[in-house]
Amino acid sequence: MEVEVKLRLPDSTSHQKLTQLLSPFHTKTLLQENIFFDTPTSHLSSTRSALRLRFYTGHSSPHCILSLKSKPHLSAGIARIEEDEEPIDPTVARAAVAEPWRLLSFSSSRIMKRVKEEFGVGENGLDCLGGFRNVRNVFDWKGLKLVVDETDYGFGTSYEIECESEEPDRAMGMIEEFLNANGIGYSCSKVPKFAVFRSGGAAPVSV
Repeated sequence: MEVEVKLRLPDSTSHQKLTQLLSPFHTKTLLQENIFFDTPTSHLSSTRSALRLRFYTGHSSPHCILSLKSKPHLSAGIARIEEDEEPIDPTVARAAVAEPWRLLSFSSSRIMKRVKEEFGVGENGLDCLGGFRNVRNVFDWKGLKLVVDETDYGFGTSYEIECESEEPDRAMGMIEEFLNANGIGYSCSKVPKFAVFRSGGAAPVSV
């Protein structure tokens, strides 16, 4: 179970101010491309699950992570979700974006075995839904690993703070105190990024 604090920033100005204030604690910037898959009948979505390939680009060693997320719960800025991840060869993953059936042929993949056995997805049973790009700045701040995201959906851009923690209430308090002390507006995230993407712009984003 992954537990994260998720706070939404209202605009690019707030995002820029926050990243500047946190710059002494910056450790890395990750360029991510997120691509999602589902059956033609949206079976995974109907069971509150998401199958994703995440490509890390602009990196000295580009790589890709396959993940299966299930049963998300987001309330008062704290997200809980079941997550299973494994690395996958990025060249093979790119081929699967063009031909989604290739994902189901990954016989060595623990996740794809689950997709077939737990969700009953058969051969040729996946469609590529597309996805979105994300610039993720990572900071080591006061014992917390903060990530500040700038997410381009194509129909708009959102800005979000995330912090994975075993003590989410404590982490939330520290982050909120910092934001308030520096006059940075924020709100609790209400939906995950995948839901924003699937809304096609119905969910709030900054333009």
